[in-house]
Amino acid sequence: MRHVFVALALMSGCTSTPIGQPPPFTPPALTVERDAMTNPGTLLPVQSDALGPSSRASLWTGARGSLLGDRRAMQRGDIMTVVIEIDDSAAISNSSNRSRSSSQQAGIPQLLGIPQRINPRLPEGATAEALVDLSSQSNASGDGSVSRNEQLTLRVAATVTDVLPNGVLQIVGQQEVRVNFELRELVVAGYVRPEDITRQNEITYDKIASARISYGGRGQITDMQQPRYGHQVLESVLPF
Repeated sequence: MRHVFVALALMSGCTSTPIGQPPPFTPPALTVERDAMTNPGTLLPVQSDALGPSSRASLWTGARGSLLGDRRAMQRGDIMTVVIEIDDSAAISNSSNRSRSSSQQAGIPQLLGIPQRINPRLPEGATAEALVDLSSQSNASGDGSVSRNEQLTLRVAATVTDVLPNGVLQIVGQQEVRVNFELRELVVAGYVRPEDITRQNEITYDKIASARISYGGRGQITDMQQPRYGHQVLESVLPF
């Protein structure tokens, strides 16, 4: 009986999700976003009110907490929205055709009467008048086409994890959605300029430098779509 439990334990280690349980979430306390929020680093200096304490109640101040203040992310720990709308398509078609033909012939119809002496000794139908007759022909053609279509529309909140010396913001965003026994993961990372962030505190993916966008998942369906470890080992070892 103990061997049976050992075998079951080994079998459970071959899957990425526990048996009979949904895939676990990544603990928020272990994410880089929480570290950026709990350790904001050097904060930007707060603008002083030139008109005294009474100006703090005004709706027309430029402070971040006012109605018309700039609420865009600008320092470590701030949050912004990344809008991902990918709709790419590409079509490439190539065609080539090449043809070549050549013909060469050499003979000695009159060379001191040698062909006339050799011809009677040759098999019937053979003659020495055309000793060499070569011809060649080659044709080559190729046709190839590539068609690709990708569409992805997502919105995810990203956190400023670092502010570079030139003012560029490094952002990281992670989102996990679990439906039954399947967990969908979305990861966004890259570098953005503060001036590219809109007044709604949003930025599109095409303005993110070194953008890394990953949309995948883990769970029972993903496990069934992947070959078993033994199959993968055999495919990497077998030469055929």
